[in-house]
Amino acid sequence: MLNKIILASKSKVRKDILEKNNIESIVEPSNVDEEVVKLSLIKEQASPEIISKNLAELKANKVSAKKIDQIVLGADSVIDLDGELISKPESREEAMIILKKLNGKSHLLISSVCISKNGSMIWNYTDKATLIMKNLSEDELKKYLSKITDETLYAYNVYQIEGEGKNLFSSINGDKNTIMGLPIKKIKEYLKTYEY
Repeated sequence: MLNKIILASKSKVRKDILEKNNIESIVEPSNVDEEVVKLSLIKEQASPEIISKNLAELKANKVSAKKIDQIVLGADSVIDLDGELISKPESREEAMIILKKLNGKSHLLISSVCISKNGSMIWNYTDKATLIMKNLSEDELKKYLSKITDETLYAYNVYQIEGEGKNLFSSINGDKNTIMGLPIKKIKEYLKTYEY
């Protein structure tokens, strides 16, 4: 199995998932301006799933164009609330707005991954998880936010499923690694079959 790749992401969580699965990774952030890409795709009425796939591919392709003959993994996760794309919060106020939107409702968490070589995608995969948030009072939401560090808040789509975030939900249906941003099972399956 190929067990050394370049990760086109600054996400510490994704790097940790790879390490726990014995895949060595060198971090090489793509520095893709995600907001510009998202806005342009939203204008074209792209679904959250298409946006997630496109961003993962863009990140992997951008880095792999500079890293000849090396394998680059790009990833992106978004929240789909009835077709509306919910992005990571930029502030605590925004995090509260997002939590209020998700409150008492079911949403999809979509994680896309793309593996590229020499600037072109050679494999991709998208997985979804369905999460139903409890109906919480404003005080309960404030209390939750007060327990969350800035690093967690800006890295995890407002909830860290393996931490405090799991208490927000009445139902979680899907792979934990997908929710954390990296459907590792499928990545490992692909890397096992990868021909040098």
